[in-house]
Amino acid sequence: QVQLAESGGALVQAGGSLRLSCAGSGRTFSSAAMAWFRRAPGKEHEFVVAISWSGSNTAYADSVKGRFTISRDNAKKMVYLQMNSLKPEDTAVYYCAASGSSYHHRKLHEYDYWGQGTQVTVSS
Repeated sequence: QVQLAESGGALVQAGGSLRLSCAGSGRTFSSAAMAWFRRAPGKEHEFVVAISWSGSNTAYADSVKGRFTISRDNAKKMVYLQMNSLKPEDTAVYYCAASGSSYHHRKLHEYDYWGQGTQVTVSS
């Protein structure tokens, strides 16, 4: 079992930056691939970024590549999402998710554990 709790969401102006944090618990956290998804109003969950269990491999959605950076600290059971050059279309609830495997999948169904989400609003 893995429990997740996101924090760091806020209202920010376009072009600004935010850092989201995801605090994990559970024995299997350090061996689990982690990801961030987001859900905008009226839309489905969208893959943002994933990181392998070791942090050596990552995968980014094209829409955030070059602007967002994922990292993890297994000793602290934390995952971070640094978001720069934010755009109004980045507005969404951001969810941290943990996979039952160590591979950094892009698909929603590969992730078994989810946080409650944190709201990011980017004003134009």
